[in-house]
Amino acid sequence: MQDRRQFVRRSITAAAGGLTGLSCLPALSAEDLTVGPDRVQFGSGIEPLVQLLETTPRKQIVDRVFAEIHQGRSYQDLLAALLLAGIRNVQPRPSVGFKFHSVLVVYSAHQASLAAADEHRWTPLLWSVDYFKRAQQSDVSEGDWTMAPPPTGDLPEPEKALHALDQALAGWDVEAADAAATVAARTATAGQILNLLAKHAARDYRSIGHKSIYLANAYRTLGVIGWQHAEPVVRSLCYAILNHTGDPNPATSDLDADRVGRSNWKRLDQLSGHWYSTKRKQVESATVAKALRTASPEQAAELVVELVQSGTHPDSVYDGVMLAAAEMVSRQPAIVPLHAVTTSNAMRYLYRSVQDDRTRQWLLLQNAAFIPHFRNSAESRNKLRDIDLLELEPTTATAPSLEDLFAQIGSDSDAAAESVLAFTQNGNQAVDLIRRAREMVFLKGNDAHDYKFSSAALEDYHAIDPAWRSRYLAGCSYLLHGDKAPTTALAKRVLQQS
Repeated sequence: MQDRRQFVRRSITAAAGGLTGLSCLPALSAEDLTVGPDRVQFGSGIEPLVQLLETTPRKQIVDRVFAEIHQGRSYQDLLAALLLAGIRNVQPRPSVGFKFHSVLVVYSAHQASLAAADEHRWTPLLWSVDYFKRAQQSDVSEGDWTMAPPPTGDLPEPEKALHALDQALAGWDVEAADAAATVAARTATAGQILNLLAKHAARDYRSIGHKSIYLANAYRTLGVIGWQHAEPVVRSLCYAILNHTGDPNPATSDLDADRVGRSNWKRLDQLSGHWYSTKRKQVESATVAKALRTASPEQAAELVVELVQSGTHPDSVYDGVMLAAAEMVSRQPAIVPLHAVTTSNAMRYLYRSVQDDRTRQWLLLQNAAFIPHFRNSAESRNKLRDIDLLELEPTTATAPSLEDLFAQIGSDSDAAAESVLAFTQNGNQAVDLIRRAREMVFLKGNDAHDYKFSSAALEDYHAIDPAWRSRYLAGCSYLLHGDKAPTTALAKRVLQQS
């Protein structure tokens, strides 16, 4: 079996066809490689590549990256440089979203690359590089923020760093958190840091879930590029988690965005230590999904406590949460319901990855409580349509072909949802539908949300009980791309070079 390096080098041959002149592009000058003392610097092995991404004009960046690929630059190095360039140049203010999607989308693009056919393998990465340049331009216009170097004074002792970080995050103290994060990233384990950050990233509804999305995606990216890049990533995560732009200090306030997160810690005392000793039941998932159509955040959390106390398996609760998110997409195929799906994907990853069982229980309650927050935010923008995903009927005719289905997606969304249900319930392989859906993102996707949503939804299809998968995918189909959407200029260019 060929390893990744062999694959990358073989892909280079295809990707670089017709680009023989690119390998002759001039290298960065010594002056170009000078990093000022007022911003964070990365290791010597990756710093030149980060600066190439930073300093190359957008109209030239794809050519320069193609040149790096042609010269043998590894996929992991390009992925690492992309994440670090975003962290150094794009501020997660005034919200952990908007232009900061250039950072949030990196792992989603990587997921897309992993799932791609060879001819599409480089498209998500190249698209993300171009998207970073767009975000960098926006940041420059908003003040040209740059991540500062790590602090050197008033640092906690290594054995006290995690506690100091926990206290700083609880107090929403940016400077103290940066100092503690610097030491913790150098001395604590990845698991210790994830466990600590999870309970702070998922505590508030600000930025409609992007704090949890950032934490999950950043950690998953570090798993690909290596923990040697962790320090700036952990510092950036803490800075993003502490964003409360427009609000007073949440530590000394009682704000709606924070309230259910606090009350959920108290609810944990009601849960048994044997909370995972039962089996999944479909009826329990349906109960959760139906209740989340009208429940408040507090009511949603109370329901989960009651169900788990009565013997409901946590995965049944999660299936209900995911179904509720997908149903919201079908009722309003727009930005807020989209984030109900992507945030649930991120919070479920955190739920599965943290070490502390109490934090896991809290994350389950938080995810359920976030769905009403999303529903309220969506309703404040536009009325939700009256669609019951649990009662959706497949097309009565013969199950459509894959070609007919993707002709409907984007043009007749209600019919497409019925067709998705029919296609996946009539013996066809959902894997074919998922493969085509990913291909459409490579060819048609032109926004970070296209990658974030498709990666989350198509990944979670496999995490849901088989009895609910078809309905979940049918709900999510409202935000997938169909054949009739235009192919992006970048996709055309990559395919021409393949």
